[in-house]
Amino acid sequence: MFAYIFGSISAIIMGAGMSLIMTDLAETLGIRNPMLYGIVIGIVGMLMAIVNYPIYKSILGSRRKKYADKIIALSDKIMSK
Repeated sequence: MFAYIFGSISAIIMGAGMSLIMTDLAETLGIRNPMLYGIVIGIVGMLMAIVNYPIYKSILGSRRKKYADKIIALSDKIMSK
């Protein structure tokens, strides 16, 4: 769930940076140098998207450690029947 939400937010932020550069949105917002702000916002979104997978893997690993004993106990219980 975290990876989907965080990945979606990072894609929206990266798209906002690209949109700021390629459209006249900056003119509407009154931004003088849209290229600089668009690149910075796009890079922030890109970095968020890049770190999404390692964060997901660490969450998954900690959850596996947390529930491993319970899963094995349930598996043994099912196999013994």
